[in-house]
Amino acid sequence: MSTRNTINRFATIGGICTAVALAATGCGAGGPSTTGSAGTSTVNVLVEAGGHAELTGVAEQCKKDAGVDVNFVELPYDGMFNRLSSEFSSGNVSFDVAALDSVWLPSFKDAVQPIDELFTDEAKKDIFPALVKEANVDGHFIGMPAWTNAEIILYRKDLFEDAKNKADFQARYGYDLAAPTTWKQYQDISEFFTRDGMYGTDVKGGVETEWLAHVLQAGSPMVLDGDKVVIDNAAHKEALDFYVSLAKSAPSGAAQVDWAAAQNLFNQGKTAMTRFWAHAYRQIPKDSAVAGKVGAAPMIAGSAGVGGVPGPWYLTVPKATKNADAAKKFVKCAYDYNDKGIESSLGLASRISAFEKYQDKEGYESFGPLIETLNGEATATRPATEKWQQIVDTVLVPMLQKAVAGGDSATLLTDAKKQIEDLLK
Repeated sequence: MSTRNTINRFATIGGICTAVALAATGCGAGGPSTTGSAGTSTVNVLVEAGGHAELTGVAEQCKKDAGVDVNFVELPYDGMFNRLSSEFSSGNVSFDVAALDSVWLPSFKDAVQPIDELFTDEAKKDIFPALVKEANVDGHFIGMPAWTNAEIILYRKDLFEDAKNKADFQARYGYDLAAPTTWKQYQDISEFFTRDGMYGTDVKGGVETEWLAHVLQAGSPMVLDGDKVVIDNAAHKEALDFYVSLAKSAPSGAAQVDWAAAQNLFNQGKTAMTRFWAHAYRQIPKDSAVAGKVGAAPMIAGSAGVGGVPGPWYLTVPKATKNADAAKKFVKCAYDYNDKGIESSLGLASRISAFEKYQDKEGYESFGPLIETLNGEATATRPATEKWQQIVDTVLVPMLQKAVAGGDSATLLTDAKKQIEDLLK
């Protein structure tokens, strides 16, 4: 699943054109890059609606430091890919920087220019390893991560710290009740809290990312190993069996549960735990049944260790822009002042140091677990194929929906392999 179903569905920012520049161009198509007063340049930055907030502070600082004004052009996620495809194909772009969902990098790798000079040894040490690897396409760095995310464990701290619950859990399972670190612990705790109208967890049949995280934890590349389809291997089956096993401790109708539904279940106090994107910790409504009662922990580990699927967006510079120097200055500003995104409504960054700067502050308790998850030994980004979103929409999600509804996992994975191989021909 692309990050369209994670970050932007939880954003409340409207998709309006916003100019940070003093003399901004109009909404919609953006307009040509210009040279402003006192030698400043204006760059048009194309972003998905909601993502603009992450870069507002960067843009303000970039004007002060580098003399670059920024005009943000916002589009709905579903319209961005077509807009990018059209302009890149024409060779006449109306933007100087484009924020790309990570799954789009393979599709547009030939339309954006290398920014290798920005990936110094120092910079690479401060970016999560999986993101450094993903940004390098065919031997060149083509995108600077602007923000990222990953699933962690959110749990009802009040329930876990309750003396009776602790005693009952110890008596039943033989170990202390605490935030789970393994698949077995997650299963046990989910089972324990499924009572009295509450469920231990959720199972999201409507999205694929969570299952893929478990595939990584089981020790396999997700779906593809290079050009080879490996979705039917033992690790994928083990992860799918684990995923489906949780259905007995989750609300019914798992085949239709997506991120929004799972978030609502947890915030309404109907589930004791959820594997969820870290930014949601800070978005729990103050009037929620669980406000002030939630703890955060790293994603659980399988035999291969902690593993998650990052959800980054990358800043890229089109080959066709006539304002490449100013565009690269803005991308560098986005790296230099990456921590400013944390003060936005989504509260995300991509540099390790940016998260570390806030992790010990009240209200940012999810950052430590997020750092650990993103640094997890099994953490990896999605396969670099132009067909990835098609694979997700037409194969992975339908397969998961059938699995959580009672389908045979081995048969479903075998069928999925054939479908994917056909798509890749």
